Amino acid sequence: MKPIWVVDDDQSIRFVLERALSREHLPVRSFSRPQDVLNEFDAGVEPQVLVTDIRMPGSSGIELLTEAKRRHPQLPVIIMTAYSDLDSAVGAFRSGAFEYLPKPFDVNRAVELIRRAAEDHSLRDQPHADDSDQQPLMLGEAPAMQEVFRAIGRLSQSESTVLITGASGTGKELVALALHRHSPRARGPFVAINTAAIPKDLLESELFGHERGAFTGAQAMRRGRFEQAAGGTLFLDEIGDMPLELQTRLLRVLSDGQFYRVGGHQPLRADTRVIAATHQDLEERVRQGTFREDLFHRLNVIRLRLPPLNERREDIPLLTRHFLARSARELGVESKHISPAALERLTQFDFPGNVRQLENLCRWLTVMAPGQRIEAEDLPADLLPRGEPRPLTGEEKATAAITPPHPDAPSSAAAPADWTVALAQEARTRLTAGESGVWDSLAGRFEAALLHTALGLTHGRRAEAAQKLGIGRNTITRKIQELGLDD
Repeated sequence: MKPIWVVDDDQSIRFVLERALSREHLPVRSFSRPQDVLNEFDAGVEPQVLVTDIRMPGSSGIELLTEAKRRHPQLPVIIMTAYSDLDSAVGAFRSGAFEYLPKPFDVNRAVELIRRAAEDHSLRDQPHADDSDQQPLMLGEAPAMQEVFRAIGRLSQSESTVLITGASGTGKELVALALHRHSPRARGPFVAINTAAIPKDLLESELFGHERGAFTGAQAMRRGRFEQAAGGTLFLDEIGDMPLELQTRLLRVLSDGQFYRVGGHQPLRADTRVIAATHQDLEERVRQGTFREDLFHRLNVIRLRLPPLNERREDIPLLTRHFLARSARELGVESKHISPAALERLTQFDFPGNVRQLENLCRWLTVMAPGQRIEAEDLPADLLPRGEPRPLTGEEKATAAITPPHPDAPSSAAAPADWTVALAQEARTRLTAGESGVWDSLAGRFEAALLHTALGLTHGRRAEAAQKLGIGRNTITRKIQELGLDD
């Protein structure tokens, strides 16, 4: 087993870590200067984990980290520093640090972190089952999903209208895209529009286009989605929220195969297959008088129901590994592994946001989980079953053993039911530790979480995300740039 290298000009730090690691039967070597480590690299020697201070005479830990990652990209590097400022942390992570360990640190926490880094290093050599170049559009081994796949296969030679039902986040647009790709219209365009996301007074023009001068601001002729989808497929998402007057126009298009642009007098042929989707109970909306019965029957030629994720729990491990691998490819990083305990916790969660929520969670874990192996304690607290306490991290266990609870602190017997409680706890921890820039740090993370979630729900469409968040299009663009979320 390769040794752990500890680099620090403080002899007492080296001594403490040497003793602690030796007690855990972990081989260790100490260095007082970064140059000594570089000399070992030149000799072809490599550690299992590199633990280094930031500020040392001659060369900084960040410079050593950069050089170590250049020579050995897979080497886990843990940065130690007594200067717990934001710039140091950001600089360490940007340079590829495994974790950032502020001084003074709990020795048990440090040993646990080093052991975890060593385990992650050994995992990096294992092949990833999900790293195939061939990316399936949809995944699922549950019987309900297999039935959906069979239905898509049966419809492969059909151009019939299809109505897809299912809760939000179950993947209705992916099913529509699969129906298109396996249809005679596969060579034509696939055009999708969310009828609930577009203001009522603009939706007619979006669907059917408009002539120049048809209304104030119509300075040029514009082709609508029906024209854009000519020869292909038009996907009408959230059809249950379409206004009644537009339902009448859509019914006429489906009946006659013709439509008019707004302000136009020349009929145009609707050469497109229509696939609609909704999370609403359309039969109930028909009974309430908010959805036309004749349009419902026009759309309900063939119906496909997508099961929620809690009805196909056996697919959660497969989907989790797939989304982790895909998130890693998108970010240009190595795919993370997930432990059996963490997977078990995921399969127990109900996922009200369905597959979309799981996908967003995997993106979050790819960025925020500290190591290559995702443990149960790395999962967000809201994934716990109601009333079950969140597993303590090693640092929290060690702190709890020596620190009495603050008299004003909320009980840790259960995860906070209100996210503002968790925010207050995080703010208390940072302020008590004397951290600077707490306002900007937490506000930036809050805004980034909102933007990531909204853009995930809208598949990256900024205008639609801005509308959902209730902010302007220019505001969301500016925030994305300010927070460095352009990628």
